[in-house]
Amino acid sequence: MKTDFKFSNLLGTVYCKGNLCFTPDGTCLVSPVGNRVTIFDLIRLVAITRLRTLSILPCADSISNKSHTLSFSHRSNIHRLALDPKGTLLLSVDGEGQAILTNLQRQVALYHISFKGQVTALSFSPSGRYFAVGIGRFVQVWNTPSTPESGSGDGLLFAPFVKHRVYTGHHDTVRRVEWSSDSRFFLTSAKDSTARIWSVDPEDSFVPTVLTGHRETVLAAWFSPNQESIYTVSQDGALFRWLYLSRHLTDGDQEISEDADSSMQWRIADRHYFMQSNAKTTCVAYHASSKLLVAGFSSGLFALYELPDLNMIHSLSISQNSIDTVNFNLSGEWLAFGISRLGQLLVWEWQSESYILKQQGHFDSLNAVTYSPDARRVVSCADDGKIKLWDTQSGFCIATFTEHSSAVTACEFAKRGNVLFTASLDGSIRAWDLVRYRNFRTFTAPTRLSFSSLAVDPSGEVVCAGSLDSTDIHIWSVQTGQFLDQLAGHEGPVATLAFAPSGTSLISGSWDNTVRIWNIFGRSQSSEPLQLQANVLALALRPDSKQVAVSTLDGQLSFWSLLDAVQEVNADGRRDISGGRRLTDRFRAANYAGAQAFRCLVYSADSTCIIAGGDSKYVCLYSVHTGSLVQKFTVSINLSIEGTQEFLNSRNLTEAGPLALLDDNGAASDLEDRIDNTLPGARRGDLSKRHFRPEIRVTALSFSPTGNAFCVSSTEGLSIYSLDHTPHFDPIDMDIEVTPSNLRNAIRDSDYLSALIMAFRLNEKYLIKLAYEAVPIDSLSIIVKSLPTTYIGPLLRFVAQATDENPHLEFNCRWLEAILSAHGSFLKDHASLLPAELRMVQKATTSMQTDLAKLTDYNAYAIDYLLLQSSMA
Repeated sequence: MKTDFKFSNLLGTVYCKGNLCFTPDGTCLVSPVGNRVTIFDLIRLVAITRLRTLSILPCADSISNKSHTLSFSHRSNIHRLALDPKGTLLLSVDGEGQAILTNLQRQVALYHISFKGQVTALSFSPSGRYFAVGIGRFVQVWNTPSTPESGSGDGLLFAPFVKHRVYTGHHDTVRRVEWSSDSRFFLTSAKDSTARIWSVDPEDSFVPTVLTGHRETVLAAWFSPNQESIYTVSQDGALFRWLYLSRHLTDGDQEISEDADSSMQWRIADRHYFMQSNAKTTCVAYHASSKLLVAGFSSGLFALYELPDLNMIHSLSISQNSIDTVNFNLSGEWLAFGISRLGQLLVWEWQSESYILKQQGHFDSLNAVTYSPDARRVVSCADDGKIKLWDTQSGFCIATFTEHSSAVTACEFAKRGNVLFTASLDGSIRAWDLVRYRNFRTFTAPTRLSFSSLAVDPSGEVVCAGSLDSTDIHIWSVQTGQFLDQLAGHEGPVATLAFAPSGTSLISGSWDNTVRIWNIFGRSQSSEPLQLQANVLALALRPDSKQVAVSTLDGQLSFWSLLDAVQEVNADGRRDISGGRRLTDRFRAANYAGAQAFRCLVYSADSTCIIAGGDSKYVCLYSVHTGSLVQKFTVSINLSIEGTQEFLNSRNLTEAGPLALLDDNGAASDLEDRIDNTLPGARRGDLSKRHFRPEIRVTALSFSPTGNAFCVSSTEGLSIYSLDHTPHFDPIDMDIEVTPSNLRNAIRDSDYLSALIMAFRLNEKYLIKLAYEAVPIDSLSIIVKSLPTTYIGPLLRFVAQATDENPHLEFNCRWLEAILSAHGSFLKDHASLLPAELRMVQKATTSMQTDLAKLTDYNAYAIDYLLLQSSMA
């Protein structure tokens, strides 16, 4: 089995803290998610949404490739993002002032720099030559580093970041930096209730100007499109319009003096107020070309205004919590909102008054995760009582169930994949229909219990549950919903349950140091105990039902034969999983006993490996046959979470305890920041602030049935790790004749086979698409038969991807038919070498079949309706 799994995507959360950015073309939204960056493709999402309104695609099965998380990660949570005007460079800064400059198109991290302070404002100039950084009460302007794609010819630089100038003058933290359209001037707004005008370079007769008059923090300041006026907005909802007027004129006068510049100054021309009672203005954004201003308030309401008269166009309440950030796209039609307290990310089209994107992650700890049998969906359960269904191709949540009234502790699919079972601390087991998205069965025990483990019979007829409040196992019938039996035998709470894939037996693990094998379908319902040396925490059944893996509290991982009830292999995982120190630890990370046991186990699809995780930042991959450690994955390096650093810094230790755990809210300048609403002794707080220091832990694992990916639910969210099947550039297969110009000449000369081979050698997607679409349908069979078998795999992969990206349905099907007809025997003999390509073809054909069936059904109903209307007329 291949073990080179790499991080591929982050689900379970869509926004944590920071600002949102649209790409210059307005089609993609960039969102900070913890210490990573996620990109959402909104154009394809709009297309799917509009098809849904026509009832062509009533479900989310056809959504694919619309969001992805970049592979790089910061050492702490990201606070600021900025995109250059071309959309090629992304600058992300974390809470410690560490910045990463990324090539967004190639998704490669180029440079790292430390600003040596917390960054509160970040913005690129419209020309792209500079970017401004607000650090405390100072503003720094830097030259934008050149990249190989910028055309400078310098390539990668040794010292890319060059500081242009430092600006001082504010007396408190800078909140926002906005540039003029010509990139000569910029505006800064700060918590000292002022805004200031600066010039990048010295200008004749220009003096840095202070705009005073607000009573609270100035959130933002902008130039008008013609740069003749300035708008400033403060936290108390005051909007001021500034004009360059004579010193002798009053605020209400509109006449401009003709004297020299010395007699001119910026004065307040208009005062407007948002008039939101008992609510503060938390974020604002301005779209210069359309003269639109949007303001978000602490009450969860936002309002859209037209300037300069502040005419309200639109108002809507989108949340019960404060809106943290808002931004316009390029055209001004879409508004992006981020709400950190609940992890909400919204994109609103104000003209049609409809949502383009509406996503929310779990705002509490994840407890369980599982793949669907077709590997196209992942289900996550959390302490917030919600069950979310995620599409693995799109990365979006497609359904949320909220019927549970307490934390959901376990989830499991039925074998067919259309039924999901969940267990909760509210004392209920619920069965969900994933075709109609409803709860059709609820199972309860005769006595009030909080269920923590769950197992479903492979036939889907019986469901079992265990509780830490009882030593018995409860059994229900799925068809009737009746309580069938109560299995007694354990002397301690039941910690974990699992049915054998063959369906012949039920395996249970308990805190009484035993694992029992139950024959619940027999007459006697007898059980056979397996004695262990410590409390059982987790167990997993091998897919062939011949072996069970058991994890105990002493850190041992043992493998038992179900046929002989004999231990086959044992692995000591205490040293493998240990690592990461808490701020309050008084000993080394390797000696921390709390993280030296596995709390979740899962076998791989081919039964050769097993993945284990626990209260640590590591996930360990073991060989089943030898019990040796094959590979160890690091789930998170985020220092905002407890348990991710190996060594503590003695400079951060004080007599009162670790510096990061000291409450410094009382020294905040704003009243809202000084108020502490948390209960005394509460360890769980606001997830966006990370003040309560959540601890890193892996709560659940699930392996994809296809064997090419596995998911990890941790404090960071739901991480997907997959095998890297991306084709790599092979220079050995190149020669001097393989060039894009020769490829186009071959297409012009109708030499399609040579053009297709050159396209795969160059390995550029647009060239492959050019050669692929140039082949006539009549020549497909001849071209495919003459194609060397070396390129069959890449061709299958490209055709499978083309079915989702272009509308040429019959053309793609003809290609697949020609490949399978000409090289069917080769694919059969080499199926083990092309597993990813064959799975992609299978998914593509299934998706096409589903879409066609829905489209034909819709057309049939439409025709029947039209015929009925004509007959009635």
